[in-house]
Amino acid sequence: MVQEKPSPLTNLLPPLKGRHIVLGITGSIAAYKSCTLIRLLIKAGAEVQTVITPAGKEFITPVTLSALTSKPVISEFFAQRDGSWHSHVDLGLWADAMIIAPATAATIGKMAAGVADNMLITTYLSMKAPVFVAPAMDLDMYAHPSTQANLNRLRNYGNIIIEPATGELASHLVGKGRMEEPENIFNVINGFFSQSGRLSGKHVVITAGPTYERIDPVRFIGNYSSGKMGFALAEACADEGADVELITGPVNLTVNHPRINRTDVESAAEMFGAATEAFKTADAAILCAAVADFAPATQAQEKMKRGKENLTLQLHPTQDIAAALGNMKSDKQKLVGFALETTDERANAQRKLENKKLDFIVLNSLNDKGAGFAHETNKITIISHDKETAFPLKSKREVARDIIDCLCKLYD
Repeated sequence: MVQEKPSPLTNLLPPLKGRHIVLGITGSIAAYKSCTLIRLLIKAGAEVQTVITPAGKEFITPVTLSALTSKPVISEFFAQRDGSWHSHVDLGLWADAMIIAPATAATIGKMAAGVADNMLITTYLSMKAPVFVAPAMDLDMYAHPSTQANLNRLRNYGNIIIEPATGELASHLVGKGRMEEPENIFNVINGFFSQSGRLSGKHVVITAGPTYERIDPVRFIGNYSSGKMGFALAEACADEGADVELITGPVNLTVNHPRINRTDVESAAEMFGAATEAFKTADAAILCAAVADFAPATQAQEKMKRGKENLTLQLHPTQDIAAALGNMKSDKQKLVGFALETTDERANAQRKLENKKLDFIVLNSLNDKGAGFAHETNKITIISHDKETAFPLKSKREVARDIIDCLCKLYD
């Protein structure tokens, strides 16, 4: 019999109180972290049912998991030889969420292809609730095109991927592939169900990625921004309960979060129009995009051919989004800017803070190793009108949480 689930709209109880969570565990050394995740979920009031693959039992025993959850662990289709069996369909109806942590490359591939050869995959394929996937594998396996293609397919199916961290792996190599810490996974799940995050009820506009300014039908002026920082900010903001309008230039990134609405643009002019319109009804804006300062004065309608003479491009300045939003800003609205500098970093950031009427500015310097475009990490200094706080090099997900924490404090 399927038990009645708590209403997703209730805010009278803690977000996970009474929630039914299916935790899938696969064959990875990171399986030991699942014990901490179980404890956190149960402490928050959730019921946890573990489903483990045969390989997973080589890393952590069902006895341990059963002791933590007070429930028998499900691994095989048939529990006994008397005809009784475990119903993956019932689990799919019972659950409010499914978390697969750790998720190995093999399991991710089976999920993407629908290879239902174990109880965990059949449960996943029957799941009616949101599915969260926390990959764990060596850096080369994670970076392999097949793994990335499978993860993108899962994102397109609507699964929420909890990106792995960068650190020392089981191979003793250092790179991206380390399963996210259980405390951070818990925060993602808790934030998903929360109706009372620190930014609950707020509407936040975030710009991300580069802009492309067309020269002719095949060429453009652009920059190296990957959009990773802006997308991390959008997810961190949504996890705090905000409704996010993510306005992004051309990037190879996907986002799946019920509180994030994505608008794709190409040029600085398109981003200016989208940002100024969205800010009219917003509570805050974070301007993380690397918007072109100049664009070609004219665009050729046909591909420009190579000639014997030098080509001269006439450029004109683009519209200043930060300045426009600063002039629009009411007393109740918050505005956060970014400054990517190479020289006189603090002086330039301070000038932008004042001139654009920002509440605080996030400074990063290309002189800092591991910071800036295309990296998985960033190193920032947050400068407000009365305070300056420098942070060490961190993953962009961690940096995003630091920035959103500062935004939340503005409302405190």
